[in-house]
Amino acid sequence: MDDELRDAERRLQAAQVASDVTALDRLLHDRLVFTGPDGRLYSKADDLRVHREGSQVIRSLDEEHLDVLVAGGTGVTWFLGRLSGSIDGVPFDARMRYTRTWIHDDACGWRILAAHASVV
Repeated sequence: MDDELRDAERRLQAAQVASDVTALDRLLHDRLVFTGPDGRLYSKADDLRVHREGSQVIRSLDEEHLDVLVAGGTGVTWFLGRLSGSIDGVPFDARMRYTRTWIHDDACGWRILAAHASVV
């Protein structure tokens, strides 16, 4: 199960860089709550909107380290890496830590239920 979750995390990273809304829709749980680096809470609809509208663009995402923990149908990933791109046209380049809580079901596979991001 660890390898499957690691693969889901890497599919998420690729979908973020490509702004692949279809893939993101599959990987994000409908009840997703994301705590951004600004401390605000965001939903799945918020996440999909910024990719769909192009207001968030990730030009590069370089993974430095990824830890994975699976316990039954719940998993947690800890990503550390550098991201660059733009938000509302304002460039950014930051080393980031993401902690994501995933849930697994046979129909949908691994999906993110909660996530938190902070600048390192």
